[in-house]
Amino acid sequence: MELVQLIEKCKKSDRQSQQILYNTYKDKLFALCLKYCKNRAEAEDNLQDSFIKIFQSIKTYNGKGSFEGWMKRITINRAIDRYKKEPFIEPITDQHLKEDTTVDIDEVPVNLQQMLALIQELPSRYRLVFNLYELDNHTHVEISEILGISVGTSKSNLHRAKLILKEKITATYTTTQKNSIVNG
Repeated sequence: MELVQLIEKCKKSDRQSQQILYNTYKDKLFALCLKYCKNRAEAEDNLQDSFIKIFQSIKTYNGKGSFEGWMKRITINRAIDRYKKEPFIEPITDQHLKEDTTVDIDEVPVNLQQMLALIQELPSRYRLVFNLYELDNHTHVEISEILGISVGTSKSNLHRAKLILKEKITATYTTTQKNSIVNG
């Protein structure tokens, strides 16, 4: 079935079409949920909430722009809405911003799954800012509007996220090196 027809049937609450739409996009949207959620269970909840919202709002989709992009925006917004309800994390001070947060990724044996797991361990606001800035290419101004925080808070949360990731990557790399020496 063509996507336009599928969308039209979903607008009429056709359950079979909704199931086809869900089966078609669940994996892509779940991968997106994993980026924004702290664990698999939360990502599953977010995916469920997202599809509920997609089916409730599908009548408002007017065919302009990518349908998949429209669904991704809903999915990201559901994750962001969840974290807006959490207590606010105070920004770090400017003195911490002077620390170097670069990691030479070529020297560190961290695969994609390990990196995703490390990102999921970040505190919620840090994870959201990191994902929006580094993975989805939003500016700090856009992030401040999306999350309802100041531009400075967005910058400091990104910096703190990078510091935490650098520490975790370095710790993982050091442990891996020690294990290879002991087992080597």
